[in-house]
Amino acid sequence: MIAAAVYLLCALTSVACAVLLLIQHARSKQRLLFWSSWCFIGLALNNILLFIDLVIFPTQVDLSLVRTLPALLGLALLLWGFVWEAE
Repeated sequence: MIAAAVYLLCALTSVACAVLLLIQHARSKQRLLFWSSWCFIGLALNNILLFIDLVIFPTQVDLSLVRTLPALLGLALLLWGFVWEAE
């Protein structure tokens, strides 16, 4: 029960960070905020899939590979943004 609450709070925190970063990007047009928001979107999807995998379908389905892909993609986008901004 506590684990489910932690998973949901992590997902909500990631979504809130992504929304705040997108709002600030819309105001300032800084590209690093854009890439950071996409990273948090990927992390939010990761946390949502983690909740689905471990709480809703604990023994029926193993989503470990599927839930890792959004986090990997989000971090790759952030890395791309760092490289893009360094040029």
